Amino acid sequence: MVEYTINLDLVFASLGNATRRDILNRVSKHSVTVGELASTFKSISLAAVAKHIEVLQRAELVIKKREGRRQLISANPKVMNQAAQVLEAYKTTWDARFDTLDKLLK
Repeated sequence: MVEYTINLDLVFASLGNATRRDILNRVSKHSVTVGELASTFKSISLAAVAKHIEVLQRAELVIKKREGRRQLISANPKVMNQAAQVLEAYKTTWDARFDTLDKLLK
């Protein structure tokens, strides 16, 4: 059995929500405060954005750091890279299978 240093179920469940993917995309560019993030979403309350951040934080996709009274949110590239490696392994496997199928069908 393969062991991962991240909880893949939490990571991929977190990424299953469009709002959380959008938050992750925004914080991957630069660190932002919770308030700054919330202000970019017109139809979502500050509390809802904070809950989305909590889900991402439990999956270790984001890091929350205090600077005085501000809470800065930033992406955790280590976890994102590990998840990408898992997906790449599946891609490699399926590419090989499709190549074999393609040869059989010709």
